[in-house]
Amino acid sequence: MDLLRYSASRYPAAHLQLPFRTPLRRRFVAVRSSLSLPFAEQKAKYYSELEAAVDVVERACRLCVDVKKSLFSSDGRILEKNDQTPVTIADFGVQALVSLEMNKLFPSIPLVAEEDSAFLRSNNLVGSVVDVVKDKATLGDEVTEDNILKAIDRGGKDAYVFAPEPATYWILDPIDGTRGFVRGSEALYVVGLALVVEGKIVLGVMGCPNWHEDCSDNSIIGVQENQSSRSGIIMVSHVGCGTWTKRLSDILSNESPHTWTRCSVDSCQMVQGARVTIPESQAWKSLPLSGLFDAKTDSENIGEGNILLLSACCGSLCKYLMVASGRASVYIQGKKATSIIKVWDHAVGIICVHEAGGKVFLREVTDWEGSSLDFAADQTERRLIFPSGGVLVTNGSLHSKIIEMISSNSSVL
Repeated sequence: MDLLRYSASRYPAAHLQLPFRTPLRRRFVAVRSSLSLPFAEQKAKYYSELEAAVDVVERACRLCVDVKKSLFSSDGRILEKNDQTPVTIADFGVQALVSLEMNKLFPSIPLVAEEDSAFLRSNNLVGSVVDVVKDKATLGDEVTEDNILKAIDRGGKDAYVFAPEPATYWILDPIDGTRGFVRGSEALYVVGLALVVEGKIVLGVMGCPNWHEDCSDNSIIGVQENQSSRSGIIMVSHVGCGTWTKRLSDILSNESPHTWTRCSVDSCQMVQGARVTIPESQAWKSLPLSGLFDAKTDSENIGEGNILLLSACCGSLCKYLMVASGRASVYIQGKKATSIIKVWDHAVGIICVHEAGGKVFLREVTDWEGSSLDFAADQTERRLIFPSGGVLVTNGSLHSKIIEMISSNSSVL
């Protein structure tokens, strides 16, 4: 595969447990990539970083597809973490792959990610991760058990201590919607990678290997069993350059040309009849709009005073993907008891929705006017987003209407 020349961020060396804050500078290195981006390099300040992110997310999706093929024939591939969240070799494999590749290209940019290696160590599963990562990495001979463990822990808790000021770092969700991953074809799962520069999200890439091409209402989350229509997609976003998608099936099969499609949120103007997605762990009756609208799951029977509820997708990022692509009008998440919002569940989705014309709102417990996202509020680890509370993601047109409705409703989001 041809090597593309690109400029990468360069920083003074960042060390474990030392504060990290430095300006962005550039140098030239090389990246393996199977496609170009949909906009000119001159228009995108972080073109090279996005190019590298697309490449590694592509390969992470390949890894997921390969692991999933053997998932249900191997007793050792479906696991439980201590918090009872399903996790597979793919979660750790994706984090290891992304960490290895991005550390090679951008050695001084920290990684904030979901997993750490403790579970692998205690269950003697490092060798399994090495096996799935080796043929996806650019330098397979560097994929050793020791390097895999170090790569995973590079994104884990306590890997870096940040200074209070805004910083630059990658945010990775290795597999958002792991429960969907282990269900087979029944629910979507997403690999998500974003770059924060001086406290602002500047680019994002989401890969969804089992995304369904059919945009009809009753197949939005891809629950059909017809695998031939599951093309999958890569979604990319860069600040000021929009949000774009490309068929992942074309990329994985090395077909050409690869045509990018610009994403736009849907044009729904009325909450009644809007397509709404909610967390699978929350019931419609627990959300504030339930006092004003009934939720129907059948698009053929949407009547007056109803909304269309899209279900059966796992994780947060696939819901952002649905809004950014125009398949859903609204994503509502009620305030959780823990009041904690993890960055990897939302960062890449936020920029993809914003660049597609939508809005994202994180509601504080007592303030429905909202406030801007503060990525530096978690001053030392950058693993939490504030304000913490409910989440409202819309196509923009419905945003103020829904906030007004919820504000006047006695329910709490």
